[in-house]
Amino acid sequence: MLSLLTVRNLAIVDTLRWEPGPGLNIITGETGAGKSILVAALKLVLGGKGRGDMVRTGADRADVEALFELGDDPALRTRFAEAGLGPCEQLVVRRELLPSGRTRSFLNGRLVPGEQLVALATGLVDISSQHQHHSLVDPGTHLHWLDAFAGLRTDEMARAWAAVQAARAARAAAESALHGREEREALLRWQLQEIERLQPRPGELPALEARLARARHAERLLRAAQGAADALYSGDSPLGPRLARVVADLTDAGRIEPRLAELAARVDAARVELIEAGRDCAAWADAQDMDAEGIATAEERLHALKRLARRHGGDVDAALAWGATAAAELAALAAAEAGVEDAERTAAARESAARAVAAGLSQARTAAADALGAAISGELASLGMGGARVHIAVASHDGPKALGPTGQDRVEFLIAPNPGEEPRPLGRVASGGELSRALLATKRVLAGIGPVGTYVFDEVDTGVGGAVAEAIGRKLHAVGAHHQVLCITHQPQVAAYATRHFRVQKEVSGGRTCSAIVALDAAARQEELARMLGGIDVTEGARQAACALIQAAQAARAA
Repeated sequence: MLSLLTVRNLAIVDTLRWEPGPGLNIITGETGAGKSILVAALKLVLGGKGRGDMVRTGADRADVEALFELGDDPALRTRFAEAGLGPCEQLVVRRELLPSGRTRSFLNGRLVPGEQLVALATGLVDISSQHQHHSLVDPGTHLHWLDAFAGLRTDEMARAWAAVQAARAARAAAESALHGREEREALLRWQLQEIERLQPRPGELPALEARLARARHAERLLRAAQGAADALYSGDSPLGPRLARVVADLTDAGRIEPRLAELAARVDAARVELIEAGRDCAAWADAQDMDAEGIATAEERLHALKRLARRHGGDVDAALAWGATAAAELAALAAAEAGVEDAERTAAARESAARAVAAGLSQARTAAADALGAAISGELASLGMGGARVHIAVASHDGPKALGPTGQDRVEFLIAPNPGEEPRPLGRVASGGELSRALLATKRVLAGIGPVGTYVFDEVDTGVGGAVAEAIGRKLHAVGAHHQVLCITHQPQVAAYATRHFRVQKEVSGGRTCSAIVALDAAARQEELARMLGGIDVTEGARQAACALIQAAQAARAA
C-alpha cells in the first residue's frame, strides 16, 4: 500500500506531499489542475521513463519519493530480501529526474539500476487509464488470476517440474559423458597396452640404471674380481696356503710363548675370511654373463621405461598408479551407456508424473474458467455493458517445451463487448471506456485475491454517467475493501463513494503557478461534489444534490 508520496519540481508541482490511506482514495479537481501529475509521479517512481521537460523550469532536478507498506505479502518480502534489501516491512523508492532526461533510482536509500527498480516494483501498483493498462491486459498474468480465483496451488507442479529439470540435467550429463567415449576408450587402451607390454615393477628404473652402469664397466670389474680370487684362493700362488703355513709356525711357537699363540689365532681368522672373500669374488665373476646383446636389450628397456615415466608423472610408480586410474575410467566408460539409458528412463518417468499433475491443473482451470468468465460478465452488466461477454481461454500445450512450473496451460482473458462479436484479447477492444469497465469488472471479481497492493484508476469512468457512474463508484469501493484504490474522476457519482477525498488545485505564489493536493473534510467534500454537479457557480440546489449523493453512497455501502 502507498502510504506517502512526495513530489518536488515536477511539471507545475513545486513541493507536494500526499498521504493516501486504505480503501477508495478519490482525487478530483479542475481540468489542468495537475491531477495527472500524480499518476506521472507514480509511473516515474515505479521505473517509468522520464522526460527532461518534466523538470520544473529553473530546477536542477525533479524528485519523486514513495513509501510503501509491504504488509504481510511474502512474495514481495522475499523478492526484496533476495535483492539484498533485507527483511523489511516498508520500502522507500526515490527517483531523480534531471533536465537531460537521465534518471537515478534508489531503493531504501541504495542506488540501484533502473532495470532492477522496474523488476522489484512489479506488483506494488497497477495503473489503469484510458490509454494505459497494466497487469490485466498482460496474458502473462492471467493464469495467476485464474488459479487464484479457483483456489489452485501450483506447489506440487513446481516440485514435479523441478524433478523433471533435475532428471533432464542428469540425462544431459550422462550423454555428455558418453560423447566421445570411443575416442577416449581407444586412447586409454593404447596407453594401458604399453604398460601391460612393459610390465614395469616398482623401483625397477633405478635398479636397471645401476645394472647397466655395471655392464658398461664389465671388463674392469671382472678383471678386479678374478684377480682377487686368484690372489686369495685359486691362483698359482694363492695367499691362503701361505697364510696356513704362517699359522702353523706361530701355533708351534705358541707352545713356548702364549702371546704368539694368540697371534696365530688372529692370523688364522684372517686367513679364513680372505679365502671366503676370494671364493665370493670367483663366484661373482662366474655369474657375470652380460654380453653385448644383453646390454642392448637392457638399454632398450631402460629407454622404454623412461618414456613411460615421462608420460605419466616422472617415474615408474606414477605410471603404475595412472594405469590403475585408467583401468577404472575404462570400466566407468563401459557403464556410461547403461547410465544414459537409466537417465532416460528416469527423465521419462518424471515427465510423465509432471504431465499427470499438469493435466489435473488443466482440468480444474477449464472448469473454473467458465465460472470466472460468467462472474466478470455479470459485473459488466451492472456497469452498462449488459451485452458484453467475457471468455477465459485455457489452452493446453503438448511437446517437450510445454511443461513449466505452473503446468502446461496458457490462459488469456477475452471479451466480446457486443452480442454477435467474437471474443478478443482485453487489450484490443475498440473502446477505451469499455476496456476500463472490463478491467474494473475483472478487478471487482478478483478483488480479494489479487497480488497488487494498490490500484490506480485514472479517469477510467470517462464517457459514462448517471447510473453507470454510480455503479462504477460502488465497484471501486468494493475493490477498496481488499486493496488500496487511487481514483482520479470527474464523476460526482463516483466521488461520492470515497473513503478519503482529495482535491488537486492550482495556486499562484510569487508569480508562479503551483499544483497542490488537499484532503477534504465532510463540508469541503460536499462543496467539491456540488462544484462537480453544478459547474462554476455552486448553487444551493447543487449542494443539496451533493449531500443526497453522499448519503445514498453511504447507504449503499452499508447495504
